[in-house]
Amino acid sequence: MCGIVAAVAARNVVPVLIEGLLRLEYRGYDSAGLALLNPTLTRLRSVGRVAELATQAADQVAHLGIAHTRWATHGVPSERNAHPHVSASLAVVHNGIIENYAELRDALMAEGYVFTSDTDTEVIAHLIQQIRQTTPDLFAAVQLATARLTGAYAIAVLRQGEDRIIVARHGAPLLLGVGKDGHYAASDAAALLQVTRQIIYLEDGDCAELTRDTLKIVGAGGTVVARAVTQSSLSADAVELGDYQHYMQKEIFEQPQALAATLEMISGAQTFTPNLFGVAAPELLAGVQSVLILACGTSYHSGLVARYWIEQLAGVPCTVEIASEYRYRVSVPNPDQLVVAISQSGETADTLASVRHAKAQGMQRTLAICNVPESAIVRECALRFLTRAGPEIGVASTKAFTTQLAALFLLAATLAKQVGRLTPAVEAQHLNALRHLPVAVQKVLAGEADIKAWAAHFANKHHALFLGRGQHYPIALEGALKLKEISYIHAEGYPAGELKHGPLALVDKDMPVISIAPNDALLEKLKSNLKEVAARGGELYVFADADSAVEEEPGVHVLRLPEHYGLLSPVLHVVPLQLLSYHVALVKGTDVDKPRNLAKSVTVE
Repeated sequence: MCGIVAAVAARNVVPVLIEGLLRLEYRGYDSAGLALLNPTLTRLRSVGRVAELATQAADQVAHLGIAHTRWATHGVPSERNAHPHVSASLAVVHNGIIENYAELRDALMAEGYVFTSDTDTEVIAHLIQQIRQTTPDLFAAVQLATARLTGAYAIAVLRQGEDRIIVARHGAPLLLGVGKDGHYAASDAAALLQVTRQIIYLEDGDCAELTRDTLKIVGAGGTVVARAVTQSSLSADAVELGDYQHYMQKEIFEQPQALAATLEMISGAQTFTPNLFGVAAPELLAGVQSVLILACGTSYHSGLVARYWIEQLAGVPCTVEIASEYRYRVSVPNPDQLVVAISQSGETADTLASVRHAKAQGMQRTLAICNVPESAIVRECALRFLTRAGPEIGVASTKAFTTQLAALFLLAATLAKQVGRLTPAVEAQHLNALRHLPVAVQKVLAGEADIKAWAAHFANKHHALFLGRGQHYPIALEGALKLKEISYIHAEGYPAGELKHGPLALVDKDMPVISIAPNDALLEKLKSNLKEVAARGGELYVFADADSAVEEEPGVHVLRLPEHYGLLSPVLHVVPLQLLSYHVALVKGTDVDKPRNLAKSVTVE
């Protein structure tokens, strides 16, 4: 969840490192640091944001350096725990978690190595230095050191007196950039757009040597390997804030375009075809008896919505599991089950490990729904669907979620077509609804002013309850997650029918209750639940369809969406919840894009 940038080039790389860290700050922002060779080893570190480090580094000049922005896993945010960590004349930056660091630390301390931080990363620096006593070559020493590490890592290493950087990865993302004047490495291609669009994605076990003019990659087997150079499809504009105040705001308003890009392949289609999910999909999806969805956080909520769609449309049983729980429990494998892994980054550690766990049990029908083409989860799965949401920088996921929902509806409809449960007329209706979805979301966004007015009511609140029924219950969960993530208001999502089984005890005038009220088969039952809240003095905020018969009255605020959207209604109803959370956070003055204690890409357990 940390960010790494490394550069060796003919130019001064300090501005490249700082700009790269700014692009990666969504991955962690409790401290930052860099190590430069100019020609001696210079290390600069700061607590907090990259801007503070940039001030310190303003007068530095170097042609070789490594840099890091941190999300704390071992040790509190402090300068002593900030990367890079050093041992003698070498420095290391690291993303991931070294699970056997305590054992290695004890052994190194017994040999006289002094630790000055609480991190697991410092073990790597001292371990490489120890190995260099018998294996002086830095590249060989890094290879031997990584062979002794248990856990996930992406590292970059430099040493005074050597005009090269050594990088390695296992279980954490790291890619290389090939520039006209040098070579680069980073956790994310966005960090390197400033210098190159020529990207090499390293594979697990790879170790690489970067000099100004040369690049050598050694694979897990110990032999030199060639990795493909790809042209990054990212544009500079995609990672610029532009006229928006925050990335979250920008990404909320990018949802119509993101949905249109995700659904482009059906723009002229007359049918749902398995080939949407890869050339092997017709074979792998045939005979699927059930679906298992693995995901974390917001992606888990998209999976919960998909369960309703898959079972209703296709009549195929669907189970949704939190990846961090699934991988550690005894489950019953089914080789005819489709395993769907959902992840924005494609590097989510628990989801990746869960896919590998399922495959180890003989479940080879795997599908990745992901926003990053060359990510680990995409490479791990037999089938893939890329959501094409573009870079999502804000920690609170928005456009990644709605594009995941679009992809999952395509999957549900495709499975329904495969098993003969989709008539031509219904198929045409679903295709038309998907094509109209970007326009429908744009209409919802037009109601931002009314939602902004509601936000002021939440300024002094400490708790909130979100209610939904049926396929909108997961949307209530997502709305609660968004509010707690960026405004720090404690919020819970509940199925409205469960209100009497506990949560009603909490309802009073100080706890706002937000409800999703689409005009569907459960509307009348939901209205009864809302009456229960009103009777206890609760303040209700209802997001209703235009034709939902829910009326304004004292203590009941109603905002109507422009149109009812049937099975795809969850995609529309989550958008005002995103806007509500955003504007509540503005009212409270919290850091919208970088909420405390959180980071974007969860690449550690």
